[in-house]
Amino acid sequence: MNYKSRISIKIAGAFALISLCLTQPVKSQIPGTEIFNAPPPPPDINAPGNRTAGGKRGCENMQKQLAASQEKLLTALVPVYQSPNAELVFGLTTISRPTFWFYIPYKATDAAEFVLQNQEGQTVYQSPVSLSGTPGVVSLSLPSTAASLKIGDRYHWYFNIYCNPQQPPVFVDGWIKRVEPNTVLKTQLEKATPNQRVALYATHGIWYDLVAASAELRRLDPKDNNWANMLQSIGLNDIASEPIVDCCR
Repeated sequence: MNYKSRISIKIAGAFALISLCLTQPVKSQIPGTEIFNAPPPPPDINAPGNRTAGGKRGCENMQKQLAASQEKLLTALVPVYQSPNAELVFGLTTISRPTFWFYIPYKATDAAEFVLQNQEGQTVYQSPVSLSGTPGVVSLSLPSTAASLKIGDRYHWYFNIYCNPQQPPVFVDGWIKRVEPNTVLKTQLEKATPNQRVALYATHGIWYDLVAASAELRRLDPKDNNWANMLQSIGLNDIASEPIVDCCR
């Protein structure tokens, strides 16, 4: 199935006007500390993405739960670059089989699915996901059986929740690109403490690795500030205090 057909947005000329507000280092609440130095977005992605998604038709129960949760939406924990007619959801990784992070605001036990396509639109990984039913931040990692991401290539991912098999899913989608760290950064990462690793990923704009490293620190110390500062730096303040929950069945 071609998941691009589920997205209806106007993109003509949009990326000539993409906001560069995320291409400068974003400062944390701690003076002198950078949180995320976002790289410039690719100019040639013609299916930008959706960082958030509300309930669709046939998802009335989700809508009620959304209202009860102060209208928080299914959200991908990824930076978004704004343009007048679209938004580009995009981040970098150095990992061959990275982890993807999402916020699920409702007690969903419906069928879900994660799909990964290469930049030619061919599906390279597709797997059902059984949700735990606990609201919070969840992570999905590519298994060892999945093909490694190729260095320099971009991939389009989709996270779909099927609350009604007769209706389109509630979904978020975005892009990931694998990059090769230079020799200096490799050496620094090998010698870094967990906190230093977070700072290195943030400084070099490697988003998906930054989220994974920050999540590990938060698991070790729920009071650690890196997680909240990281999410606040990309405008996800309302999710910063949400729990990280086990997923998935």
